[in-house]
Amino acid sequence: MKSEELIGIVRRFAESGWDLISIPAQRYLNGEDCNDTLVAAVRAADAACGGCGCDYDALYKRFLELQDAL
Repeated sequence: MKSEELIGIVRRFAESGWDLISIPAQRYLNGEDCNDTLVAAVRAADAACGGCGCDYDALYKRFLELQDAL
């Protein structure tokens, strides 16, 4: 079962407006089997933007930690 924290982070990604993470996040929330796609998108977002200082920087890392714990 997915944690509420994980779902909350995915919702934030879906609302981000950045297609790289918002589209796979919304697909995930819609129940599609796209976990691998979402993880790859978050890794790409973290690599591209993970140190810019925005609120999402910590969310990328926390999402990946939570995924690794599943």
